[in-house]
Amino acid sequence: MRDVDLAASWAVTVAGIDRAADQFWCTLADRMPTLLSERDAPLFLAALGQLATCDDDRAGRAALLTVLGRAWRDCHLGPHHRALVGDALVATVARHANPQWTAALAAAWDRAAVRALTAVRHAAARVGDGPAWWPVEVLDHDRPAEGVAILTVRPWRRLPFRPGQAVPVSVPGLPGRWRWYSPANAPRPDGTVELHVRAAGTVSRSLVDRIRPGEQLWLGPPRGAGLTLAPDSTADLLLAAGGTGLAPVRALVEQVAAEQATRGGRRVTLVVGVRAFADLYDPISLDKLQTAHDWLTVVPAFSHDEQAEPDERGDALTVALRHHRQGQEVYACGPPAMVAGTRLRLLAAGVPAARIHLPDDCDR
Repeated sequence: MRDVDLAASWAVTVAGIDRAADQFWCTLADRMPTLLSERDAPLFLAALGQLATCDDDRAGRAALLTVLGRAWRDCHLGPHHRALVGDALVATVARHANPQWTAALAAAWDRAAVRALTAVRHAAARVGDGPAWWPVEVLDHDRPAEGVAILTVRPWRRLPFRPGQAVPVSVPGLPGRWRWYSPANAPRPDGTVELHVRAAGTVSRSLVDRIRPGEQLWLGPPRGAGLTLAPDSTADLLLAAGGTGLAPVRALVEQVAAEQATRGGRRVTLVVGVRAFADLYDPISLDKLQTAHDWLTVVPAFSHDEQAEPDERGDALTVALRHHRQGQEVYACGPPAMVAGTRLRLLAAGVPAARIHLPDDCDR
């Protein structure tokens, strides 16, 4: 049985996620009460079913495993629970996939459930303890440029993240789909988190076009995405951002600002790459940061603007290399096309490999 059959039967199931989750939870509770809370059943089932049917989405799979691995630990599940949870998943899909349910489809789901839960168990050993998800309220939704949104959300309980990390995000109406986004701020006293989103995928388009203030989202456990600052380093920084890759590097600037009182002397150059001036979607925040901190230099990079100053013409990395100085730690984040060739270009320019910091496999 091919994946397309799994996907079709899962689509029918997830279309009625609340009813399916109730059936899933009841099946588990009948055999082992208190194993999984009824409140968490919809998120758990949706993520598990999505994991079982998505083999070709590396970033999405990583997000699902981060969320489910933490949920597995949080619910104190062990190897002996795998068959119980797998049976409940398959039974739930079977109820919704009738009359198309066949012996061959049942066998395919059994195999998919075993693969998914084996991966979850392995992930649980790596993700550490803590909540699997944080409900958040959308406080503000701004559309500063075409296809871009800036969302300010407030978790119901504080999200413990470090600048440069990424968090999985799930939206209403797309159960089981989690995508990575990096907070654009360092931790704030009020606990709010700012997300920069470009409409480039199903979840991102929902965040840009449909989500409104007052609605609820879910954030998953923060994960190091290759862009966090080394705690023992005080080196100057060269930051290159393309598109909404600005978010994590702006968070690094805020971290440096918070640490300057105790670790002063660090200078930061932030290069923000866009096609043309109209594509700069967060200029007010950047101007405020540069005005407030004499150690920060913000440089725009325009790849398709003939009116730009000569030293501002080029992609973000090209302009950034003009500002490279020996001893700087170099951080770069942006669209996949930008990140793909960045390491080789930096190495060719003489930047030591140990000083190059790029995002890992997260969907931006």
